[in-house]
Amino acid sequence: MTPSKLVDHFFRHEYGKLVSILTHKVGVQNLELVEDAVQSTLLKALDSWTRGGLPDNPPAWLFKVAFNEVISVIRQGSNRSKIVERYSLEIMNVPDSYSNYLTDKEIQDDVLRMLFICCNNSIPEKSQLVLALKTLCGFGIQEIGFRLFIGDANVYKRLSRARSILRKSSFSTEELSLEEYSPRLPGVLKILYIMFTEGYLSTRAEFAIRLELCEEAVRLTSILVEHPFCQTPEAYALLALMHLHSARIRSRKNSSCGLVLLEEQNRMNWDQKMIRVGLEYLSKSAQGDIFSRYHAEAGIAAEHCLTRTYKETRWDKIVNSYELLEKIAPSPLHRLNRTVAVAEWLGPEAGLEVLKDFDAPPWLMDSYLWAAVLAYLHHRCGHREEADHYQEKAINLAPTSAIKILLEHRLNSYT
Repeated sequence: MTPSKLVDHFFRHEYGKLVSILTHKVGVQNLELVEDAVQSTLLKALDSWTRGGLPDNPPAWLFKVAFNEVISVIRQGSNRSKIVERYSLEIMNVPDSYSNYLTDKEIQDDVLRMLFICCNNSIPEKSQLVLALKTLCGFGIQEIGFRLFIGDANVYKRLSRARSILRKSSFSTEELSLEEYSPRLPGVLKILYIMFTEGYLSTRAEFAIRLELCEEAVRLTSILVEHPFCQTPEAYALLALMHLHSARIRSRKNSSCGLVLLEEQNRMNWDQKMIRVGLEYLSKSAQGDIFSRYHAEAGIAAEHCLTRTYKETRWDKIVNSYELLEKIAPSPLHRLNRTVAVAEWLGPEAGLEVLKDFDAPPWLMDSYLWAAVLAYLHHRCGHREEADHYQEKAINLAPTSAIKILLEHRLNSYT
């Protein structure tokens, strides 16, 4: 791996960990300083590793350089900080072995702790999401905007608001109480859900699937459900959903790294062990009276995983799940997905009927998803003019080349 690719690798894998660890040490009030230091360190790594080769332990190198920079900037403040006094000796004695300095459990605890801090109720919910996705998941501004269906300017505004609240806050990065965990858990689950979703179908042009994001989301959610305060039906259902999707993820790419349609995937390559784990978590999630969006989506994923062939798919069950999903978590996207399921079950005319009199929001009508579904339905109904119009629109709006190629393959099959 070249130095530039390795730096990119560490940005995607280590950025959130470094921010979490350093923020725990110097306080959330210094979050922006920590982020700047981590980004600066990654740029230094690119320069240093290109000229002098890779260090023996790249993660340890990144941590020590970032840690030094954070303390150096704090030291330059008007008053000698207690933070500097506390870490003045530690700065010079970070051992070469990163793994000996910070255990996996310490890193995991710091990342989860930071997720819960981002979801503090003092921060507006939408700003919580933006903050966590940017700070801990390493998402770019455009990636966040795409996933939350907002413009770049709105992303910056929400990020600025969240950072401002943290800067003026007295939030502690120490262990949270049960009273603090419980109200923040839904926000944390939503962040992990979006993180996994971005990995499963990436908005980044160079990656059709970001496997490392999916794996990190599964890892963090697995840690989450080990915490006694977080063993809730929703958390188990989300973990079930992640496992059931992950079981099929390697079959979603062909030899040229293009995306493969569900009906064309080789089901013999689906990970049966992972499916079993997903079903076990789904069973755990059924304890109690709570039924969340994660339960509904995991149920849909389970229907696909348990069907031997695409033709045998129980679309009636999937339609029922989408109807439940629309009731408990209303979203125009759920209506759109139900439309496709109805078309598979009862035919394209029935699918179009689902969208009849549907007042779709502008952001959805301007997306490739809306155009692609309408192109699909009109193609199957034989409405050539409407199908061609929406097909062209869908392909033009596709966020990545991988999605564009997939749409062309799918929609051209009906012509």
